[in-house]
Amino acid sequence: MSITAPQRDLFEQVAIIDPESGELIDDEIYSPYLADIGDTDLREIYRDLVVVRRLDAEATALQRQGQLGLWAPLAGQEAAQIGSARGLRPSDFVFPSYREHGVAYVRGVDPAVVLRMWRGTTLAGWNPRDVNMMTPAIVIGPHMLFAVGYGMGILRDKTLNSAVDDIVIAYCGDGGTSQGDFSEALGFAASFRTPTVFFVQNNQYAISSPVGIQATVPIVQRAAGFGVHGIRVDGNDVLAVLAVTRHAAERARAGDGPTLIEAVTYRMGPHTTSDDPTRYRDAAELEFWRQRDPIDRLRLVLDRRGLADQEFLASVDETADRYAAEVREACIATPDPDPISLFDNVYATETALLAEERTDFADLHGLDLQGSGE
Repeated sequence: MSITAPQRDLFEQVAIIDPESGELIDDEIYSPYLADIGDTDLREIYRDLVVVRRLDAEATALQRQGQLGLWAPLAGQEAAQIGSARGLRPSDFVFPSYREHGVAYVRGVDPAVVLRMWRGTTLAGWNPRDVNMMTPAIVIGPHMLFAVGYGMGILRDKTLNSAVDDIVIAYCGDGGTSQGDFSEALGFAASFRTPTVFFVQNNQYAISSPVGIQATVPIVQRAAGFGVHGIRVDGNDVLAVLAVTRHAAERARAGDGPTLIEAVTYRMGPHTTSDDPTRYRDAAELEFWRQRDPIDRLRLVLDRRGLADQEFLASVDETADRYAAEVREACIATPDPDPISLFDNVYATETALLAEERTDFADLHGLDLQGSGE
């Protein structure tokens, strides 16, 4: 079954939540994708948004206190991440960049495990197969090509089993779209009609470079040049993001090829904890986006429906604080790896040169090779 691609002004952003009243906007194309979202779901989505922001704040504090080497904050982008992640099936596969902590949370990754790479106690983090999500990609761009390759694998599996209809989603920021890998990935995905969703979180800055320097037109317009379906969505509207992600996934499952989603949002904090955003943006801009906070947006919906009673809000805060305390405790208690383990798993079969380097390293630092896996 082919899913009809809507024709819209690509400057227009799909929105479901009225930012003034909290009333849900009836969208002919995208509202049907939210038909199963009831009051309980709205509360759970709100809980996700609050918990993820609290975890992000705790991780930032841990870095400032010397417990993490670095952290990439996501404050302001919670709706883009929670909405898109909730639009996937557990069997779909995710290729993140380095800021998708909220996506990892929804996929079931222990938040304490997320911090290990940023603490420097692991080279990766979790087992991707456990949650169908790769670990963070610090190098900008190439993971989008990997996602397309994974999508080609899905197509091959489908030739053996027609019931296979999983998809793959790749995340990047607006800065990532300036990489050649992004264009190559779109080209391959379009040519082979892979079941790939490219999810661009346009948070307005590639470190300190505003998006207007990188793209003089909306990023979503790049999709048309490759023959790819494009959707531009209000990235601070969690329900709109959920709806468009489900739509893109449905198209991919039906064999209609890839979709590029541009989620227009804002990074409230620094690019990473080594960045000072006050050097390239002013307080007025920050306040403008604070008025469009994704958590406040959904809170309007809850208020309108009488779902934001004090008992519920207190339970949300309790859950967020409990997660934060557990993450802090687990982070600080994380043991440092044995230095000699640096040489483990470099190759499937250890080479003579690697064995020699391992021995030299141990001799230089007075380390015991026993139990190192040699």
